[in-house]
Amino acid sequence: MAAQGDAPPVRSRSDAAAVQTVLAAEHAAVYGYGVLGARLSGTLRETAKDRWNAHRARRDELISILSAEPVATATAYRLPVKVTSVNSAARLAAALEDGLVPAYVGLSGVSSPDLRAFAAYSAQRAAAWSARWRARAGAGAPAEAFPGLPAAALAPRPEPGE
Repeated sequence: MAAQGDAPPVRSRSDAAAVQTVLAAEHAAVYGYGVLGARLSGTLRETAKDRWNAHRARRDELISILSAEPVATATAYRLPVKVTSVNSAARLAAALEDGLVPAYVGLSGVSSPDLRAFAAYSAQRAAAWSARWRARAGAGAPAEAFPGLPAAALAPRPEPGE
């Protein structure tokens, strides 16, 4: 059983492409949090450090469940926000979390129940952290409910019999 606030444990091994997609997104998040942390101090820096450690732990967990060679981390990533201030650092953190949401939603479609629970929890946490970082930056909510997801993924499912 996971402790309150922790992701559900994953006991499955998988070679699903969706695991590799999430792993690549976590690699980018770890890199990005390392960059933005340099512009923060005090409580915000501690929060960013906690998120950096959380993403490192998720990355390591994903590597441990892979039954195939894990996708490698890049030496550098093109970040969606240039970090020049506390507000731009917070915007970058929100963008990094936004990038994780569609990756985890994609993982929630695998057949393994523990991976689906892990993915759903992780998508929810990433969306919540994005909202927190946006609020800190004084930025509004994104126009899309789930940034990065294709419109088809957001369309309501037909009712049985339709």
